[in-house]
Amino acid sequence: MPSGDAFTAAQRRDIDKAIRDAETLCRFEFSVFVGASEGETRPFAERLHAALVAPARSVLVLVDPAARVVEIVTGAQTRRTLDDAEVRLAALTMQTAFAAGDLVGGIKTGVMQLAEHARRPRLLHTEG
Repeated sequence: MPSGDAFTAAQRRDIDKAIRDAETLCRFEFSVFVGASEGETRPFAERLHAALVAPARSVLVLVDPAARVVEIVTGAQTRRTLDDAEVRLAALTMQTAFAAGDLVGGIKTGVMQLAEHARRPRLLHTEG
């Protein structure tokens, strides 16, 4: 799988559009990092997440194609509507696409899946 700098301009636009669509859908911020981790993958992903502008309202997706690793870090506010099982499911969805050679499609699908799960539930108002 190619690293982050091997994306074409069209692929970058597709990923950027998926991020914007996800942010519009659930009102949280999404960041995607594709490339080699510096050291252990999870701590590296957590450091990237902590450096974001609004980490509490953010989701970071780290994809290290060479190591075949996906890490998803969620902020305190995002965890209120996006649980660990939903995050694991999105990671599995991405890994399945990556295994089939579809890095861009896996990222797009995974980000949108996270946004769908992170979307606040609709409240039903009833008269009592």
